Amino acid sequence: MQAQLIGLDWGTTSLRAYKLATGGEVLEQRALTSGVMQLPRAARIIDGQACSDGFELAFDEACGDWLDSAPHLPVIACGMVGSAQGWREASYCETPADVTQLGRALVSVRNVRGVEVHIVPGVIQRSHLPNVMRGEETQVLGALHNLPRQATDNLLIGLPGSHSKWVEVVDGRIVHFETFMTGELFAVLCEHSILGRTQQRGAAFDGAAFDRGVQVAQSLEGQIGPLSTLFSARSLGLTAELGASAQPDYLSGLLIGHELTALAQVQHRRRNSAHLPSILLIGNSQLCARYSRALPACGFARVTLAEQATERGLWLLAEAAGLLPGVQP
Repeated sequence: MQAQLIGLDWGTTSLRAYKLATGGEVLEQRALTSGVMQLPRAARIIDGQACSDGFELAFDEACGDWLDSAPHLPVIACGMVGSAQGWREASYCETPADVTQLGRALVSVRNVRGVEVHIVPGVIQRSHLPNVMRGEETQVLGALHNLPRQATDNLLIGLPGSHSKWVEVVDGRIVHFETFMTGELFAVLCEHSILGRTQQRGAAFDGAAFDRGVQVAQSLEGQIGPLSTLFSARSLGLTAELGASAQPDYLSGLLIGHELTALAQVQHRRRNSAHLPSILLIGNSQLCARYSRALPACGFARVTLAEQATERGLWLLAEAAGLLPGVQP
């Protein structure tokens, strides 16, 4: 199949590049560590010009050879590349947000090759405590594409990660979302707190320890909140009730359990219903597996996984923006 689009998922710590054919089918993909906060620094020649700009260097490493052979390919990018620390800032679109709205709000930057890189804006939810996302909106819209409209009536889309997002959609539009800093908090506690001193990391996943953490988060003690239960990741080790290799998975289960318990409470209130929505997960397979394990224990009985959401989302946004040959916005 012939390539028609280059799509980039450009986050804080990583850059994923996709060469896409019709419908967002992936012909080739690459993963680099050149996120916006760790760009390359070694200058080199790009298209006959000396270049030291980190964004230019990372972009050329990701897809320069693709453009050498097909310079006509349009390029679209989502994620932190459009943040204030990115290549060019793309202002947030407000909720409710859909493919059409976001596709019409792309901003572009011209690189040293003369290629226009079209950047997807993030989404902002204005309220007493504003909430924002960059990159997740593309994944959500890509995951929705193949779902029948009625399947979204009682659906919550989860994107586990450093800043986990839980997104509500109505009629194909992002209408509301919550953010939990679960992944970042886990990393900080393991690397920079007393809890990490007795941990042994790198062992095989300990499901029993993880489940125990989830159960503690749901217990009477857990109702006090994570600030009260976190120390148990150390005290259970000191009393020889939790081995060093089990402690990271216990802490993971504890934090995810607190996240999902709070999420269930929020969903009951927002929907004014005793029934919790179905869950569609998007993201890293190992992390999604942990959430899939914990969700039923927290009352979410129906859990499925989405595949290739980012690629489909980038294709749909490029289509909405009129970037593809023969397609009008």
